[in-house]
Amino acid sequence: MAPTDDPDQFAVLSRILDDRWTCRQFQSQPVARETIESLLRLAQRTPSWCNTQPWQVAVTAGAGTDRFRRELLAHIEKSTPEPDFAFPAQYTGVYRDRRRECGLQLYDSVGITKGDHARTMRQALRNFELFDAPHVAIITSEADLGVYGAVDCGLYIGNFLLGAHSLGLGAAPQAALASYAPFLREYFDIPDSRRVVAGISFGYPDKDHPINSFRTMREDPQHVVIWAD
Repeated sequence: MAPTDDPDQFAVLSRILDDRWTCRQFQSQPVARETIESLLRLAQRTPSWCNTQPWQVAVTAGAGTDRFRRELLAHIEKSTPEPDFAFPAQYTGVYRDRRRECGLQLYDSVGITKGDHARTMRQALRNFELFDAPHVAIITSEADLGVYGAVDCGLYIGNFLLGAHSLGLGAAPQAALASYAPFLREYFDIPDSRRVVAGISFGYPDKDHPINSFRTMREDPQHVVIWAD
């Protein structure tokens, strides 16, 4: 039986996609290097434009993660965001609604009420504390490959997240980290020819923490698909 004829593969992939969630609080336990290497090998199978494989990844561990977290926090206290890729200009319509729903779920999970700006800002800062994760991966693309290099890196990030979940790990994709791209390039000695796409904090999830209790919705395909028969 050819692999594509095996219905179990679809069931396994469906289950991973249904079960995966964004982890926003991690245990301190580090992930074994061989497990991280298995995850990176899996993500490396990501398809890309003309097989360019534009992604490069900086991965922290142990004292390296602690040092990076400490220096990143110190940097953002005295700096303004400088992302390589423009952040959304605005959120309107259903995009605003979905974003708002996700935010309300997050704040409700940790008891932050609407209008509590101090606690809201404190929660936002958790991005730069890496949600206490023992590891972070910084994903970059070659500048000359433009938007399509970034799109390919997005596919890589998606596969990284699914691979992490399949290994029993939690992961949080973070555009927030990319908002300080010049700092990341200098810190990790990344060439100026590369653009920072995103970061991914990862490790073993703290499943008892309330912030990991909610799950976001997904739109019904009938509302996002245009059929042309």
